[in-house]
Amino acid sequence: MKRLEGKTALVTGAARGIGAAIAAAFVDNGAFVYLTDIDDTTGQVTAGALGGRAPYIHLDVREEADWQAAMARVLDERGGLNVLVNNAGITGFEHGQLVHDPEHVSLDDWHAVHRTNLDGVFLGCKHAIQAMRKAGCVGSIINMSSRSGLVGIPGAAAYASSKAAVRNHTKTVALYCAEQHLPIRCNSIHPAAILTPMWEPLLGDGPERELRMREFVQDCPLRRFGRPEEVAALAVLLASDETGYMTGAELNIDGGILAGSAATPASSTS
Repeated sequence: MKRLEGKTALVTGAARGIGAAIAAAFVDNGAFVYLTDIDDTTGQVTAGALGGRAPYIHLDVREEADWQAAMARVLDERGGLNVLVNNAGITGFEHGQLVHDPEHVSLDDWHAVHRTNLDGVFLGCKHAIQAMRKAGCVGSIINMSSRSGLVGIPGAAAYASSKAAVRNHTKTVALYCAEQHLPIRCNSIHPAAILTPMWEPLLGDGPERELRMREFVQDCPLRRFGRPEEVAALAVLLASDETGYMTGAELNIDGGILAGSAATPASSTS
């Protein structure tokens, strides 16, 4: 028996990166997975590569009508929803090095990051709870926060603020579902330095790329970027029945960054 056999899941921001890795891991573990994104071309290619148990739906997480349409389709086609992964998110730097410090970030840029990262999670949780309640499903909602939601990030104020809010809203949803006697759990994952396309504007593709990569992980005790597949493994765990007593929890996957001071490996000796 695969760990997610018989479960129906929906993953946002699934065209690439962590979302694509989670969708693939869910399919590998027996789930039927709806991949959603606003990048329809890439999303359809990613879904197509996973086979018939992974259809693609256009879903702009900022738009409530899109959530309503997506949930209606899931309930019509599958009869219920067991797992929602609120993964879609932006840094605010997708179109270049914009100013995002607390003194100079523009209100429009601040709002743009929060609309996707926070409003999208709020809408996802809202409509997943309603769909799971209606179908009488045992459910797991997994919200993608970040290491940046646990510490301050001076140069990315909007991103850090949005991810901190995701962390807190996860706990609110968990407590609400318990209060309502709903068999729906809600937990958050907090990645740091996972090598995804989101990093590309910062790393570039020139001869200095490798140097920049080393610089970005120099304070990470494990001295490397994490892989999307490693985050996906946590999502599989939270989606499975093995974590039926876990709700309102936060799981860090950061190479040891939040453990404290960076560990410096001893020099090898012959």
